[in-house]
Amino acid sequence: MGIFNVICLRLVRWTGWLLLPAVLAFFLTGWAMTGRHGMAGLTDERTALALHRLMHVPLAALVVLHVLPSAYLAVVRWKWIR
Repeated sequence: MGIFNVICLRLVRWTGWLLLPAVLAFFLTGWAMTGRHGMAGLTDERTALALHRLMHVPLAALVVLHVLPSAYLAVVRWKWIR
């Protein structure tokens, strides 16, 4: 396995673990804004909206950093490229 593949694999693993709390926080702030599933007590609507809006860019960056190397490794595994 080449060094680039190892870097991609480690990036996929790290971003996967970072995505778990990020997605959970994104859902929790969304539910806190709307008051669904009993999450209205977490924080007030304005704070939840502010936190929710702040998470768009980091969440999108983590998704891109997770999906691109994953797709590359899948294509290598399927032997479409070498």
